[in-house]
Parts: sequence; C-alpha cells; structure tokens
Amino acid sequence: MASGSGNNASLSVQKAAHSENSGAKKSQHSEEEIFYMNCRAAYLTVLKSSLENIKSKEQLCLVLQQAGRNPSQKTLNKYWTSQTTTLNFDDFCTILKKEKTSTKAELLKAFGKIDLDNSGYILHDELYKILTTRCEKMTLDEVSAITKLADFNSSGKLDYNKFCDLYMTTSEQCCKTALEKLEVDSRLRRQQFGSQAETSSEGIALPVSKPSPRVSRKADHKLTAMKGDSRISSRPSSAQSCKASISSTFSMSASRNRNAKLIEPNTVKEWQCAQSKGCFYLEEDGEIISHKYRLHLPQRSTVCITIKPLNLCQAEGKSCHWLSVDTALYVLKENESQENLQLISFTEQQNKEMFGWKGELGSGVYWLLPFTTGCKLKKVKPQITREAKLVYRGEDGELALTKEFRAALLDVFETIDLDGNGLLSLEEYNFFELRTSGEKCDEEAWAVCKENFDMKKNELTRQGFMDLNLMEANDREGDPSDLWVTLLSLGYNKALEMIEACPFVIDVYAEKCKPRIKAIYLETGGWQLNRAICKSVVNKGEAKVMDGCENIIVYTYKTDIRITSVIENKSENKVIIHVNNEQSKNCLSNRGLTVFAVEVAPKSMTVSQHVMPLNEQEEWLYNCVHSLLR
Repeated sequence: MASGSGNNASLSVQKAAHSENSGAKKSQHSEEEIFYMNCRAAYLTVLKSSLENIKSKEQLCLVLQQAGRNPSQKTLNKYWTSQTTTLNFDDFCTILKKEKTSTKAELLKAFGKIDLDNSGYILHDELYKILTTRCEKMTLDEVSAITKLADFNSSGKLDYNKFCDLYMTTSEQCCKTALEKLEVDSRLRRQQFGSQAETSSEGIALPVSKPSPRVSRKADHKLTAMKGDSRISSRPSSAQSCKASISSTFSMSASRNRNAKLIEPNTVKEWQCAQSKGCFYLEEDGEIISHKYRLHLPQRSTVCITIKPLNLCQAEGKSCHWLSVDTALYVLKENESQENLQLISFTEQQNKEMFGWKGELGSGVYWLLPFTTGCKLKKVKPQITREAKLVYRGEDGELALTKEFRAALLDVFETIDLDGNGLLSLEEYNFFELRTSGEKCDEEAWAVCKENFDMKKNELTRQGFMDLNLMEANDREGDPSDLWVTLLSLGYNKALEMIEACPFVIDVYAEKCKPRIKAIYLETGGWQLNRAICKSVVNKGEAKVMDGCENIIVYTYKTDIRITSVIENKSENKVIIHVNNEQSKNCLSNRGLTVFAVEVAPKSMTVSQHVMPLNEQEEWLYNCVHSLLR
C-alpha cells in the first residue's frame, strides 16, 4: 500500500507538471490567436474579406484606426509608398506587429516633455505651435480636429491626463466594436484568415519556366483525403473551399543517424583563406537581418566556402543558445550590376554544425548572402527571473562594469570584430552603431574616440571598447538604460543571454589565388535572397503538379535537418494556397502555425515554409497538404 501511495503521489506530480506545461502552451497559443483575431476583426470592419486587399492609403489608415492605432502621415507613408498598389492581410498583420498601441504612460511622458513646470496642463497656443512647427508638421484642419476633441477649459488649457484617458478609451472602443461585429456575424467568423506568417514571403516574378523532368502528377491520395478532416485546428478549417490539392510526406531519421556529405576543411588547409564573422539579428517584428558580403576572386580557382555558428563560450559550462541555429550561405555572381545577380550554388554539404560548398568559380565579384530559416531563431516569450546588474560603485565611489557585463561585452566585441584581428576598425564599429543606434560614427567623432580611448593603428582595442561603455554609464550617472538599449538590440535578454541573435563565421578557401571578402550591408535578406532560395529549391527539390490545377506546382527540397517548400503559380491570376501541417510530427515551421495560407502572385513563385525537427534526437514526420482555395 505504501508503495502504491508513493506511485500515486509521483503520478500526481507528473500530471500536475504536464498540466502546467500544457497550460503554458495554451496561454502562448491563446495570445497568438487573440492577436490574429483582433487583426481580422479590424480588417473585416473595412473590407469584405480577409482575402481582399487594401487598395489605398485611406483604407490602410481606416483599418489601422479600427485596430486601435492612430497612424501619422509619416507612418502611413512608410507602409504605402509610391510603388505600393495593394497590401494584403499578411502585410496588415506585420504592420500591427511593428506599430504597437501607445500606453497611457508613454502618452503622459510625451506630454510631460512639453509641460516643463509639471502643472498637468498645456496651453492651447503652445500645443498649436508644437503641432504645426515641429517634427511631422500638421495642417490647420488636423490641429482643429484634435482641439475639438480635446477638453480645453475656459482658460485655454488642456488637462492632458484626461485627454490621455479619452484617447485610450476611444482606442479600446474601436477594437471592442470590431470584435463585437465579428462575433455576431457567423459568416465572417468562419472566413479564412490569410497566411499569418511570422515573416512575409515575397512573390518573385520569373520567366516562363520549362517543365521539370521530376514533376509528378500523382498525388498521395491517402493524404489528400485528409482535406475533408473536420477536426478543430488552431485556425478555422477551409477544407470545404478547396478545389485542388497536393500532399508531400517524408519520414526523417534522428540527427544522430545522419549520413550527410562531409566537408573536410583540412584537405584545403594549404589553400589561401579569407575569413569574416557576422551575425543574424532578430527584429521586433520577427524579421531577420544579417551582414551581406562581397567576395572578389582575382582568377579562376577551385574554392571551398563554409559557414557555421560562432562559438563564443568563454566560461566552462556556459552554453551558447545560438549554436543550434541553422545557417546557410547562398553564392551569387555579380554580372553587370548588383541588381543582376546569378545564383551559383549554396552550402548544402554538412560537417556537424558547419555547412559548405566546394566548386570552381571564375574570376570576378560574387555576393555571399547568409540565411537562416527562422525555425530556431525566433521570438520567444521572455521568462526572466532576474535582471543582471551592469555597473556598480566601488569603494572609491567610482563606477565600474560588473564581471557579468564585461563577459557579455567581450562576446559582443568578438562578434563585431568581423576580420578577427582583435581590433575594431571604423567600418566594423559602424555596423555596431547602425544596429544599436541607427547612426554612423564619422571620421571626426572617431578622432575624438582616438583621443579618449585605447587604440592601435587607428582601430579600437578591447579595453577601449570597455572604456567606451563605462563612459556611457558615467554619462548617465550609473543609469544603465542606454546600455540595456544596446544589449537588447544585439539580441540579449535582461539575464544577459544572447537569445535573439546568432553570430556566425564564414571561411573562403581558394586553391589558386587570394580571395577577399568584405561585409557590405547589414539588412534583411530581400528579394535577391528570396529568389535564390526559390531557385535552389526548384533546381534541387522534388516537384509535384497540384491535382486539378496544372498551373500550380509545389517544389519540396529536403536535407537531414531542413525541408523547404516553394509554390509556383504559372497562371495569370493570383492564387491563395491553404497549407496544412496538422499530420506532421516533431516538426517546427518558420511560420509558427500548423495551418495557414499563402498568397502567390501571377507568374511567380514564393517560399511556402521552412520546417525543421523540434527535437533533433528523435525521428520526425513531415506531412504537408497544399490546397487551392476557391
């Protein structure tokens, strides 16, 4: 009996732990659902369907207002440029992730900068002058609209605390009204969402493609039958609205059983080598930016190019979260201009965490575009139990950097020291500045640094970099706010763990000449990288024509650790493709959802998704159904 009681108690503890984990997952899932429900509610207040596009800047302004935002003309112009003709539901969701709603505290802080005597009031004339002369100048009509809404007293003063309450109430009411409308309209509630991708997939116009010899018109009918499955998913099912579909299934072994082609850098150790470091950084909206490189080869040569995560572990037992992040490198040849790049190949051969490519390249200029799928490097809900201390005052009362912060700064230095010479050039330092402050340091400011901080050969030393950060702390009298802004932009959390960035290192070996590699940009992948990914999948992957629709082809490229699918639309019309991963097991999609939809422009192709194993030590099953929506 005692043994039985002990087993029961153990079982209860396990059940409780399982329940707690399930609750956490449901909570995270619920937050995502609420966000997209709010997006959809606002969208459907202005448009008839979430598959209908926003067709004007005025419509964009309306849907943003219905979502509780109050966009300025500057904000609208950022998303609706002279080249913009339409925005879809996915674009709208992405904008809402970037344009957060203002809190009352933020509004009060902004008003407080005007109310210098802290009276709680602002004069009408003062507000009028600010709105019409500073920053984004407003018109007389716009100012009049605000002042009519605002509650000015008989003395011509605005109680901005009351105004903030009114603003917040109005914003919340807009969202509430939109949700109420969605709830009472069952037709809208059942309607398809749109793709809801974490990162937008850019449609790429291509010339008419030749039929692939590997195109298979035979779909897996056993899995196609799943499209009638009525089980509840994380998204409303649109199976009834699908008129054509195709399925792909791959059973993948655990990573410990991989039999990948290996790159052996030791065989080329006598070749001349060029190396550069870089980093993937995760943006607030989930987009990933990275360094991009220009490679120059003075003559034709056999080359070996590799990329891998950079191991920065300095303390024994300290783990590097980013070492599990997947990396790849696309090699493109520059012809007449940077706009005309031709895909040569990409790093698909593997040696542990290193990926490489070996082949012959002619003399000339090449672009190296780093890539990660976003499956492993993505936004996570912070679970920080403590905030690391960055500075302290010694016995002499002077500020000093904590040991923990110094260790983090050494890692930062190693990451931004792109050429690995132990010094920061102005060019390297400016990549750091652009990432952390958005501004560059000019030659004059660099000369000031030279006078105040340790430098060698006009390059900043590690000690100089440390002193630079200490000076920043002293400038704020020990307030670490600015230091945290820097750290957070570099992917660190408040526990000084780098969880939203992945430093990497690139090596280029050439047999017959000295290669030169140089970092040129720090930006998102852009259409050049998207096109390269699509072309590589079309060239290397398996192609299937969609049953019932010969104009839609799904290409699937697989390795031991990654599967990428691309959708090609050969028709003259835009199509919406429903993607269902519900039967997959132990899989992690960069989309963040098991069910979503992808819009593909006419005569173009786009990336459907990237998938990796959730647990690399276990087998994983990729089972994906692509269906054409009516």
